[in-house]
Amino acid sequence: MSLIKPKRALISVSDKKNLKELVNFLVNQNVKIISTGGTYQAIKKLTNDVQEVSKFTGFDEMMDGRVKTLHPKIHAGILAKRDSDLNILKKKGYKEIDLVIVNLYPFKETIASNCTFEEAIEKIDIGGPAMIRSAAKNFKDVTVITSSKLYENLFYELKKYKGCTSLNFRENVAVHAFNEVSYYDSIISNYLSNKINLLLPHKKTFHGKLSEKLRYGENPHQIGGYYSSSYKKSIKQLHGKKLSFNNYNDIFSSLSISKIFKKNIGTVIIKHANPCGISCDKNSIKSFNQA
Repeated sequence: MSLIKPKRALISVSDKKNLKELVNFLVNQNVKIISTGGTYQAIKKLTNDVQEVSKFTGFDEMMDGRVKTLHPKIHAGILAKRDSDLNILKKKGYKEIDLVIVNLYPFKETIASNCTFEEAIEKIDIGGPAMIRSAAKNFKDVTVITSSKLYENLFYELKKYKGCTSLNFRENVAVHAFNEVSYYDSIISNYLSNKINLLLPHKKTFHGKLSEKLRYGENPHQIGGYYSSSYKKSIKQLHGKKLSFNNYNDIFSSLSISKIFKKNIGTVIIKHANPCGISCDKNSIKSFNQA
């Protein structure tokens, strides 16, 4: 099972939801905490059992915080393989970091708020993804948490294994972490591509967030999910049972056809992606009956 007991945690979070519960839990588990910038200030109000990253590394933050965690003491402490690299850490005077709790600058929320281009650029996180990737790569020895939604899972795991995490848990949160970074980077690359009107880049990443688990996939024995690239959910179901893959496929087909209507007024009837009836009458009931 390969249980690992976290002795030192690095916390750097833009989303400070449930931070108090997290900090109190880790302090009760005798986990030493190091932290950065605004997160450090927030934790300092809760407990004195926290060390600022600059004190930990002996390296002052610079460039308004652009460079603070990009330091060998941080990444060596995370990436060191506990069965072969501890002597190297000892020679350097570095310490292991066993638990990395990081969530990223809110880039997607920023660009959804009619920000300037300069404001968007400043919300591109550099140190956060680097720490997440380091921790996720070394999941054999390090636990990485990238969302406040996973705190309860972490609490349960540490309680279950008396202050330790299992390899299975570390593997699962590592996969979650790589997905989180990939999703984040894809939003940035697509935003910048649109800014310079690069419509056909050599490589393209499509991002999406799971909005809904579907009733079933294309066939009843298959699973399906609805992923959206929009910041807000784009479809609201008015009535009826939970939608399946085919239902959504029909919806998107009908929406595509409806774009020919003037002022988006009209009705489209679809069955298994085949148009069965179309009407563009202005009266909605008459249009529906005609279709």
